[in-house]
Amino acid sequence: MLNTPWETGSDLYRKLVVSALVTTAIGILVAVVGAGKAQDNLVYTGISVIVVGMICHVAGMVVRSRDIRRRMKQRG
Repeated sequence: MLNTPWETGSDLYRKLVVSALVTTAIGILVAVVGAGKAQDNLVYTGISVIVVGMICHVAGMVVRSRDIRRRMKQRG
């Protein structure tokens, strides 16, 4: 049996991970398009969207650690 975070994670964790991936990907695309068109405002917008994606990722890590602590408390 594989014990991956995706299999053992809660629904909230999975939603945060997927939203972090999608948000970060959108931010990267916006930043690349902005750099290609030499529009600084678009690049900065893309960077801020990437930061939001990273915040979602960190929130997912917090939820994952909370779930692990609860699971360990129930076992012991």
